[in-house]
Amino acid sequence: MLKKKLFEEVSARLSEVMAASPAKDIEKNLKAVLAGGLAKLDLVTREEFDVQAQVLAQTREQLQALEQRLTKLED
Repeated sequence: MLKKKLFEEVSARLSEVMAASPAKDIEKNLKAVLAGGLAKLDLVTREEFDVQAQVLAQTREQLQALEQRLTKLED
């Protein structure tokens, strides 16, 4: 029981030290810099990408159909 209490006390103190350490500030600043950098990129969600890929596939099918009709009309 004494070991468990000692472990919990040491764990709690380590948590306090880590919360007050510069490492926590560095982590927070690094996350902010990364978020800012990613926000500047022109990124889309996976869902938006999938929708646009589907639209492109349909457009290609329509283009092929029109090319075939044009070839028939030219003959």
